[in-house]
Formats: sequence, C-alpha cells, structure tokens
Amino acid sequence: MLAIGLEGSANKLGVGVILHPPKGGTAQILANIRHTFVSPPGEGFLPKDTAKHHRTWVIRLVKQALIEARVSVDDVHCICYTKGPGMGAPLQSVAVSARMLSLLWDKELVAVNHCVGHIEMGREITGAQNPVVLYVSGGNTQVIAYASQRYRIFGEALDIAVGNCLDRFARTLNISNDPAPGYNIEQMAKSGKHLLDLPYTVKGMDCSFSGILASIDLLAAKLEKESAGWNDEITGEVITREDLCFSLQETIFAMLVEITERAMAHVGSNQVLIVGGVGCNERLQEMMGTMANDRGGSVFATDERFCIDNGIMIAHAGLLAYRTGFATALDDSTCTQRFRTDEVFVKWRD
Repeated sequence: MLAIGLEGSANKLGVGVILHPPKGGTAQILANIRHTFVSPPGEGFLPKDTAKHHRTWVIRLVKQALIEARVSVDDVHCICYTKGPGMGAPLQSVAVSARMLSLLWDKELVAVNHCVGHIEMGREITGAQNPVVLYVSGGNTQVIAYASQRYRIFGEALDIAVGNCLDRFARTLNISNDPAPGYNIEQMAKSGKHLLDLPYTVKGMDCSFSGILASIDLLAAKLEKESAGWNDEITGEVITREDLCFSLQETIFAMLVEITERAMAHVGSNQVLIVGGVGCNERLQEMMGTMANDRGGSVFATDERFCIDNGIMIAHAGLLAYRTGFATALDDSTCTQRFRTDEVFVKWRD
C-alpha cells in the first residue's frame, strides 16, 4: 500500500510518500519534502502568516513529492493529513488541501494525530521495540509509554513546551530563526562554560518551564544593560550570551532526563526513544544516553529528517491505521488544536 502524507501543524510544511510492502517488512520512504516558514529574528511565526505560507507551497510540494517518488496518482491508496494538535490556521490550510486532493483524486482520507505520527516514525526508523518515549517539540512535552493499545502519558509540561521555552529565549536574544531558533541556541551553548543557577521545576512526573524562562530572560536583560557584562562569582570570568544558552539547556534537559528515568523504572523498560524537533539536540541525546547507560539501557533517536515535523511520519502513521480499516469521512475531516496522544486507539499494535 502507498500513502501520501501532509503535515502543517506549525511552521513546517511537509509532504511525504511512503510504501508499505504487501507482505510486511520495512517501510520504504519514497519522498520526504519539507518547506519552512522562517520569521525575522526576534519574532515568532504568526498563525495567519504560517497558514498563508502553507497554502502557497502545498501544491508544488505535492507535485514534487510525486515526481521524486516516481509514482502516479493511481498508485496512491489514501491521503493522510495532520488533524492536530497544532496551530489552528496552519492545520486548517493542510486539512482543506487534503480534502481537495481527496475529491480530485477520489482517494480516502485518514486523519492522523501529530504526536502518534512522531512516535510511529521513530519506532520504524530506529527499530525500538517498546521504549519509553520522550516527545519534545515546540508545542509538546510528554513522557509516554505504550499499554493496551494506547500511548499513555506519564508526564508532561504543565505550562509551555520545552521547545517553546527555547524558541522564546531565542527571541529574547534576537537570534536568527534560520534554520531554527532551537538549533542556533544549541550551537551557542557549545561555547558556554558557566552553569548559572536557574529554577529547576519538576513536580512528580511533570515539568514547568515558564519560571525558568522568566528567570533566564531577567539574566539576559541584565547582560544587555551592563555592557561590560558581569563576572561569575566563583571564577571571576565574564558571563556571556553563550553561558546563558548553556545554562538553559543543561537545566531543562536535566529535568527531562529525570522524569524519563522515573518512567523507565515504573514500566520496567530499558529503552528510550526521543522524538520531536527538540529530539535533534545532540546534548539532550548525550545526557539521555548517559542515564540510559547507567541503567544498562539504550537511547534511540533520529536525525533532522524525521525528528523535525515532516510529511512522511503522517503518511506512515496514517497508513498503519488505514491497513486496519480506518478511514476518515469527508464530513469528519476536521482539524483541532487539542488532540491528546492518549485519545488515539492504536489498533495496529497488540
């Protein structure tokens, strides 16, 4: 079976084409194309501007994906699209595009949960069997484990997502959004040397990031106000913007490692799968790897082709559901900003 997937829950518009062999086996990625709406430094991406970007690019990306995959419309069995969660206007643009293609091509629709798409693509690429999943992105922060045909949420962010925390601090520092604000913070953090004291807020299995963002914003304002900077109390060396990025990363990633380890102990798993855009961060992978090694376990992660929002993950998760008989009627092909991971019945797993 062959499916095309459309993803556009935030500022990334992705179109993917995937083939599931008739007798099972590894899925074949035939095309995985993405185009990003990049806002100016110091600014976020507004829903209306992002939606306009998606409407402008979606047709040419679909055409390009079919050409790259070397398939025709007749080869496609279903059209998968992101139902949610995400930003309302961009989601709507993609949902309308999926409906249009469904009517033009006379193909069935499959509405996909964005979070489940990340998980299933991560499992397919890495080969992780039954891991604890750390899903970290600009809009979501969740620790997840599978049980009884549901992806159960063990812990999550109580306020803003970890990726949103990083993105907003990038705006504070007026860092470029190209290729991504979180990536640019990661590169700056590699030059940081001083770990500053920041709030560390873990409440049971949940995390809070709004307080640490407010605290680091105050330190950034202090750094900007004092042109000569201020000196570290222990070493006497000058604190830099790189030190702020380093301190923010180290603190929030330590929080994520803590709640993930607790989930591993609870379910008896020795595998961790990191998915979502923040999952590309090499420092997060390193810290998680240290924890997992101490427990005799292992960490699985993918590169930016599959960590960052993409159409192929929607095609893959949608085709898994479609093969069990699931399809979305045209009248039900809506989108929603709130669609929890544990709402999805995972019929394709035992």
